[in-house]
Amino acid sequence: MSKLPIAGIYRHYKGQDYEVVGVARHSETEEEVVVYRCLYGDHSLWVRPLSMFCETVEVAGEQVPRFAYCGERPHQD
Repeated sequence: MSKLPIAGIYRHYKGQDYEVVGVARHSETEEEVVVYRCLYGDHSLWVRPLSMFCETVEVAGEQVPRFAYCGERPHQD
């Protein structure tokens, strides 16, 4: 099992930022999925299998995280 990501801001290896809302389970397969929101464009919600969210990808011959933790979401007053 992959380590569960904590809620907060993550940067995709292609450069865009996302907010992880939490981890959920697929209703039919019980597979764990990460629920996250785009911090650009339409701010749509997405889900991705936990194992895929936590994996590394090859970029220019180097293994990098698909999503890298950047920190907590800033509080808005």
